[in-house]
Formats: sequence, C-alpha cells, structure tokens
Amino acid sequence: MQFTHFNSSGRAKMVDVGEKKDTNRLAVAIGSVRMKRETADMIRSGGMKKGDVISVAQVGGIMGAKKTSELIPMCHNIFISGVDMDFEILEYEVKIRATARTCGKTGIEMEAMTAVSIAALTIYDMCKAVDKEMVIGEIMLVRKSGGKSGEFVRRGENL
Repeated sequence: MQFTHFNSSGRAKMVDVGEKKDTNRLAVAIGSVRMKRETADMIRSGGMKKGDVISVAQVGGIMGAKKTSELIPMCHNIFISGVDMDFEILEYEVKIRATARTCGKTGIEMEAMTAVSIAALTIYDMCKAVDKEMVIGEIMLVRKSGGKSGEFVRRGENL
C-alpha cells in the first residue's frame, strides 16, 4: 500500500477521482468527551446556561460534516446524502457516534470523523464554564462500506 496524496516531486496533491465509479458509501465514527460527574448530570438534566448541549452538539456535528472539505486540505467536496448523530450520556462521559452517507466517487470517512470532532468541541464549548478539565478523546472510524476497498469494521465493534 502506498500513499496517494503525493505527486512525482513528493509534494502534496489532491487525488483525481474522476475515473472512479459512483458507489453507495457509509462511514461510522465515534468519540467521547470525558468530564466530571456533575457536568454529565447538568447535561442530562438540561442545566447548562448555554442551553440544550446535546441538541446544539448534534447540529454542530452535522454542520462540521458539511464543511469537511474546507477544513481538511486534501478532502474532496462531496455530496453528503445524510448525517445522523447519536449521543449517550454516561456517568463521566458523553459518547458520540456519527453516521454519514453518500453516493459518489470517494469515501465519507472524514466527514463522519469531522462530525464527531465538531460535536465534541461543541460539548466542550458549552460546558467549559463549569468544567475546564474535560477531555476529548478516542475519535476513530469504526465502520465504512462502499468503494474499491469495500467493507471495514474495527475489531471489537458491535454494529
């Protein structure tokens, strides 16, 4: 396997996907925001002064997915047919899952991971007044399908 984002001079390039066939593609990414128990309780009860943390993080994640090609230098601007966000508020953590879909010539993994990242940053922003020690972590691709490389499911994931 070799990297495809370099030209013959060893400089960065955007890969030409023009000859690839359109396929249905899906990507699922996860991440988390660890926090104090009191912070998670405030999110759960709707007690944050800035408003409904999860609703705002959901919209932020979707908006982030739509802006991925503007944030990641070599990402293609692709048609996103759908993005869904799921959140689970645990005792000391909010778990985030993004599912992104497209029909196109290149994958949607970066859009799913950007959605999780922006949702996590939104949670941090909305809760930082009460908990500056929150930790954003373990953002990863857990599933992808479609395209030349086919199906990927991270070991240990129950999808």
